[in-house]
Amino acid sequence: MYAIVEISGQQFKVSKDQKLFVHRLEDKKGSNVSFKRVLLIDDGKEIKVGSPTINGVSVNAKIINHLKDDKVIVFKKKRRKGYRVKNGHRQYLSEIQISNISTSKGKKTKKSNESIDSEVKEKVNIKDKPKKTSVTKAKNNKNLSSMSISELKTLAKDKKIANISKMKKADLIKALS
Repeated sequence: MYAIVEISGQQFKVSKDQKLFVHRLEDKKGSNVSFKRVLLIDDGKEIKVGSPTINGVSVNAKIINHLKDDKVIVFKKKRRKGYRVKNGHRQYLSEIQISNISTSKGKKTKKSNESIDSEVKEKVNIKDKPKKTSVTKAKNNKNLSSMSISELKTLAKDKKIANISKMKKADLIKALS
């Protein structure tokens, strides 16, 4: 049995009694921790994949030790310029041992078809509603000469008139009427 679990922003494939080095955890040495963000679980018979996580599944572990990783040297150089910078750091780590993978419920998060259908219908209804455009304003006003050039251009775009960028105000009024 194994699981893919997210620990400190990284994903790990874990199984029982496995030892891992992860980014430093805040809990004390010797304490037990539980990770709820299980993305996949394989029990030998079937594989369950969460969307994004599986509800009711957790991975329990014990913190064995807090330590520092090997030194990483960062060396920057620009040739012929006399620029050299040497930096380095040691990453803080926690060594953990997986004690068990518990599957109390084991059901993956899934939306019912009814809720998906209602969401789709809402989106369709939003798209079907007519938008208030400047065309309706022009019909109400019926006075195109009092409108600005930008308003006339939007009206022309709505009516799908070609080459409106080259037209002057008088040309736009002729094309729209």
